[in-house]
Amino acid sequence: MADSAPTPHGTGFPAEGRCSYYVAKKKRFCRMVVAVGKRFCGEHAGAAEEENGRKRILCPLDPKHTVYEDQLAKHLKKCNSREKPKPDFFVQDINAGLKDETEIPEQLVPISSLPEEQLENLIMKLKKASEGLNSTLKEQIMSHPALHDAVTDPKNGDSATKHLKQQASILGNIEKLKLLGPRRCFVEFGAGKGKLSHWVDIALKDAEKVHFILVEKVTTRFKVDGKHRKKNSVFERLQIDIQHLCLNKVPVLRREKLPVVGIGKHLCGVATDLALRCLVETYGARCEERNEEPLAKRIKNDKTDQEINTLAEEGGEKTVPEKWSPVAGIVIALCCHHRCDWRHYVGREYFRALGLGAVEFHYFQRMSSWATCGLRDVPAEASRATPRRGDLGEDSEEHDSGGHRVTADPAESLPGFLTAEEKKKIGQLCKLLIDRGRVEYLRRKGFRPALQRYTEPAVSPENVLLTALPGEPCPAGATA
Repeated sequence: MADSAPTPHGTGFPAEGRCSYYVAKKKRFCRMVVAVGKRFCGEHAGAAEEENGRKRILCPLDPKHTVYEDQLAKHLKKCNSREKPKPDFFVQDINAGLKDETEIPEQLVPISSLPEEQLENLIMKLKKASEGLNSTLKEQIMSHPALHDAVTDPKNGDSATKHLKQQASILGNIEKLKLLGPRRCFVEFGAGKGKLSHWVDIALKDAEKVHFILVEKVTTRFKVDGKHRKKNSVFERLQIDIQHLCLNKVPVLRREKLPVVGIGKHLCGVATDLALRCLVETYGARCEERNEEPLAKRIKNDKTDQEINTLAEEGGEKTVPEKWSPVAGIVIALCCHHRCDWRHYVGREYFRALGLGAVEFHYFQRMSSWATCGLRDVPAEASRATPRRGDLGEDSEEHDSGGHRVTADPAESLPGFLTAEEKKKIGQLCKLLIDRGRVEYLRRKGFRPALQRYTEPAVSPENVLLTALPGEPCPAGATA
């Protein structure tokens, strides 16, 4: 057995001090360190029957590993899979949205299983709901000096260059909205490695009293936020699902009372809706209810000297909104509309006003992937057949956002009576309608929202940026 697969040391034996159990699947010996006088590690002792009859069982918290039965109670207290104490800012489902389960439709059939007549009816509803919407968004492709050297570095590959161009344009848009400045807190949702916050920090240079909160629900490798050691900026990472995040209870925001700028790059589907509700309702509304500081003091704290002088020239505090907004602005690059969920969607009221509901939303969010899935134009007869892998084109990813490879479901992407170009236009309309619901939500909540193209489709097919600044609430029924 040993002769069939050499060890890392080139011999037919396990390395010294390592487990003697041969892992057939990996064609090598186990590399775990063993206790003094033992031949096998704890994981393989039971299989090798070397431990004087002591029985190993699956851990009830995580069946991927085992534990001695007589040590189970001790193990459960320190197992890495045990439920850990929740932080103060964890509030179950605080940003979840819909509470009425009866409004959630039953399991719906895939688009590929819909009768042609029903699919045509859905497309007619989509086109009617989209009438009057401007599908040609303004191009706001920008850059920022902070990324000039990085973007033009000849050592970059194509992928790195595309990401840097997107970050540069997002940063340029943040600056254009006058959100880059001292004495504020940037909250990056879906932060991943934290590179967007990294470049914001570089752009701010030595600005005073700047905090960064990076929100990510999974453990992330190769984070860049740990490299920052400047005196004037502080990075804090929160490993939590946005659905349960209460920003009001984050210590730095409760202590410093800084205005918040919500940012994100390729915030997938439902995460965008959760982030908007987290900022606008959970954080914004509650801060205003507390009314912790008078407006005059807020103006002095949150405005730079130049901004204060501008206010004075234009008529002093009369140009400042009567209500201070704890959310200074929102800049989020959108993507993956097919991952949206009616339960959490912030634009439900907008959809209802158009005579649409949960069922239409479900199919619209599924069809939204047609906008970016890279379908080729194929004959109608071939479309009805089961597609080959090549039918989706060479690049079927929704976007290239660092670790999320998202492809359209071939079975849901090829209704036979539609050409590839028609599918793409329908997908774009679905995305536009979903995003318009978000815009109307922000407008009702007292913001001035906008949608724009922040990069070329060749850089990223998901190239729409949602921005919002505090403003006067919009009258009911108004449209963008």
